[in-house]
Amino acid sequence: MTTIGEALISLLEAHGVDTVFGIPGVHTVELYRGLARSKIRHVTPRHEQGAGFMADGYARASGRPGVAFVITGPGLTNTITAMGQARADSVPMLVISGVNATDTLGLGLGFLHELPDQRGMMEKVAMFSQRVTEADELPGALAKAFALFSSSRPGPVHIEIPTNVMVKPADGVAALLSNAAPPAPESAAIASAAKLIAAARRPLILAGGGARKAEAQLKRLAERLGAPVVETTNARGLLHGHPLCVPASPSLKAVRALMADADLVIAAGTEFGPTDYDGYGDGGFVLPSNLIRIDIGADQIARRPVNVGIQADCAEAIEALLAAIGSGDGAEDGETRAAASRKAAFAELSPAYVAQVRAVEIIRDALPGAIIVGDSTQPIYAANLYYDHDRPGGWFNAATGFGALGYGPPAAIGAALAMPGTPVVCITGDGGFQFTLSELGVALDSDAPVIFVVWNNRGYREIETSMLDVGVEPVGVSPAPPDFCKLAEAYGMAAERLAGSDGLAEALKRARATGLPRVIEITVD
Repeated sequence: MTTIGEALISLLEAHGVDTVFGIPGVHTVELYRGLARSKIRHVTPRHEQGAGFMADGYARASGRPGVAFVITGPGLTNTITAMGQARADSVPMLVISGVNATDTLGLGLGFLHELPDQRGMMEKVAMFSQRVTEADELPGALAKAFALFSSSRPGPVHIEIPTNVMVKPADGVAALLSNAAPPAPESAAIASAAKLIAAARRPLILAGGGARKAEAQLKRLAERLGAPVVETTNARGLLHGHPLCVPASPSLKAVRALMADADLVIAAGTEFGPTDYDGYGDGGFVLPSNLIRIDIGADQIARRPVNVGIQADCAEAIEALLAAIGSGDGAEDGETRAAASRKAAFAELSPAYVAQVRAVEIIRDALPGAIIVGDSTQPIYAANLYYDHDRPGGWFNAATGFGALGYGPPAAIGAALAMPGTPVVCITGDGGFQFTLSELGVALDSDAPVIFVVWNNRGYREIETSMLDVGVEPVGVSPAPPDFCKLAEAYGMAAERLAGSDGLAEALKRARATGLPRVIEITVD
């Protein structure tokens, strides 16, 4: 007899899943039946939050959904933080959990891992949460999840299976594979947008994380229009080194001035979130008055006033725009406008931020084509303001959107497992690293050659600065860090310590040459 637990593994394989991150427990043992015989790799984090963050990093690096197996109750609640981050950044994540037996749910009888309403809780975080109670429901639940991932704005999905359902027979259950695709751009919307483009003399493009897979189309559109391209954090790397690229935050005054001067703004795959557009909380961001918005989600387009809204995948929508506007000479001053904005934006950075951006650039230049995964730490904040990465989708972190601390180390492990052979560097602070420090063991267990760069300024210095800026005497911002090198060595991982970023390039190259995970601690004053 094939149980529902065994069928789950076969169906995941049919959907192309090759890796799951999870910690088994007594409530999920049956879900693991058949996993050892499958081609799916199981990675065991040290905490369920790590499972979610690893699934997130895997998804961002590979473009495929990340999958986590967690137990009911505390296992699932531990994963909620990672699901919140994935929802904020539109990351496809499938979380499969157990739940107590169906005849006990909602009765408050005190069973192990019991929650009053687990699925009701998850519906507030997940794009949808579904309980499977019969074998024939499982294929449809998975098909619904993968259809969402491929055809609309993605995010976390939760499927729960009661313990008494997992053992039910599931003979003959077959996968329902989805071929769902995003909606095609409407011809009327494309025609309206083309008219606005034809009349524009100072066009500008805003690129967000939703445009990560549209680099070629975005470049052609920018060059056709002579339009500077402002990249939000999750779009960095799309037009590396291009004269029309403005790899700077719209929270900076220079970028806002560039936007205000434009007579047409084309926003591709960006939600206009305050952490990108009003990072200082000064309320200075003004939505463009002449706006074409491209987004895969109709709900996103409806949230802001637009002149033309195009619901579609960014690459397909831009292709349609290119066909509609035809050939033509771009605005002659586009590169001049972009260059002036880059110079003025960089000039807004403080000397400390400039030094931190330079440290990130050292990493980029020492390991070309690397994926850099960040935690909420000063070099990440600085580079989110201004930094030009050299790989589309190769720069992501948790310092925007949901802002989960401790994200970087496990997400970097997920990215390294998704992209073997690609250098992966995690930039984390001494405070944030302690949130998920135990996941170092996973890098060794799974042969994930992540280079963990720890920016050690002995505390939560960004928070301390925020307190001082508003006249609050700093409290609680100086947790004593451990000796990170000794901790790494306790796990059996090589480590070295640098005073500042001098010697960082050589240390990175040494670490990469070993093909093993490694810790590089940078002590800063």
